[in-house]
Amino acid sequence: MIEIQNISKQFDGRVILEDISAVMEAGKCNLIIGTSGSGKTVLTKCMVGLFCPDNGAILYSGENMMKMENDQRKLLRQQIGMLFQGTALFDSMTVEQNVLFPLDMFTKWTLAEKKKRVNEVLDRVNLKDAHKRYPSEISGGMKKRVGIARSIVLNPKYLFCDEPNSGLDPQTAMVIDKLIKEITIEFNITTIVITHDMNSVMEIGDHIVYLHEGHKQWEGTNKDIIFSKDELLNNFIFASEFLQDAKQLRMQEFTETNTP
Repeated sequence: MIEIQNISKQFDGRVILEDISAVMEAGKCNLIIGTSGSGKTVLTKCMVGLFCPDNGAILYSGENMMKMENDQRKLLRQQIGMLFQGTALFDSMTVEQNVLFPLDMFTKWTLAEKKKRVNEVLDRVNLKDAHKRYPSEISGGMKKRVGIARSIVLNPKYLFCDEPNSGLDPQTAMVIDKLIKEITIEFNITTIVITHDMNSVMEIGDHIVYLHEGHKQWEGTNKDIIFSKDELLNNFIFASEFLQDAKQLRMQEFTETNTP
């Protein structure tokens, strides 16, 4: 679990985040959404320690990250997995070598132990036969799965996913969403997803924080969104006529399902 307590951040006198509080729960997909410039990226960088907030605290399992010694922070970072927007795979390395990289950096395991773990995570993301291939030889969806495998190879407690469906077709995006959701539940990870993908919001949004101009405008689940009266949120989520129709359909389905 990650607790964000009254986080504020300014750059050159410009307020980027103001008094943001939220709890990111373990075993759930916690989504941070909002328009460009709403503060999503700055909040995320504060959460992983790349920026230091001007005020407030960020607690990992009850421990204030800002008050940790360097050794404690190093240990914490080893418990954080990152899935980058562009996957950030090394082009000169094979799939196996890319996933092996964090193990080489942060463990003293034998090569046999490392390869066993690499095989485990590649199997988990359904990439059993891609070990010797290079990033240029695989599809965008496969690259995302390699990125997921690398992000969980160290058994992280926390997983940050930056626009995981960026550049993917809708069908492949659904596969990646499902995989992130399954891994989150299976390993009881505190997963934070930064996304603009409304399908992701509606399908895997166990807990959603909507930022607007540096403020927390709304917080709830994907089911809560269907009945939300927040005008800013509705304009953001259901901007198109198609999505408005989808909202009405979901409301009808939810009502019928929950009516005795």
